[in-house]
Amino acid sequence: MCKGLAALPATCLKSAKDMKHRLGVLLQKSDSCDYGSSHGKKEKVSPSQRVSQEEVKKWAESLENLIHHDRGLAAFRAFLKSEYSEENIEFWVSCEDYKKTKSPAKLSPKARKIYDEFISVQATKEVNLDSCTREKTSHNMLEPTLSCFDEAQRKIFTLMEKDSYRRFLKSPYYLDLVSPPTAGCGPENCKRAHAHALDCNSNIISQCA
Repeated sequence: MCKGLAALPATCLKSAKDMKHRLGVLLQKSDSCDYGSSHGKKEKVSPSQRVSQEEVKKWAESLENLIHHDRGLAAFRAFLKSEYSEENIEFWVSCEDYKKTKSPAKLSPKARKIYDEFISVQATKEVNLDSCTREKTSHNMLEPTLSCFDEAQRKIFTLMEKDSYRRFLKSPYYLDLVSPPTAGCGPENCKRAHAHALDCNSNIISQCA
């Protein structure tokens, strides 16, 4: 057996260090496997949060399918936020909410809020509208109705459909959802990692004996 590091040949010391390093890496991977397995069991996704692959694939058929699904809308909004253009989908959502207004007394203040936030020259989240549409929408503010933002909303929808929606379908925000989940480190893989670690340990001992 080894009687101290000084008595060992240089090749044995180098080999032992290499094997020790590999042993440490393997044990770390094995531990992460155990954690990942137990952690995954604790945080199961509830059925209400899951989206079927069939549903996700429908999002690629049309922008309408995408943004009329809660999870699809959330994914698209996150993508637009990464491109600093979330004002488009926020305007569209605000218009959808506005059209559901039942009280006539609330139409004017809600319309003014949307106009000031997205359409006016000093809007904090100004959307990209042509001058004709902007002018017509401004005129609609004199007597707001449930349809006063319809044309502007259609223009923004078309803009997203031809531009950002196409990029979204090629981005990780969509591809990570439509691709099948990557196989994790299962029990068999973890066992092999432990066995490999033990073999490395045995090699170190045999080389120093």
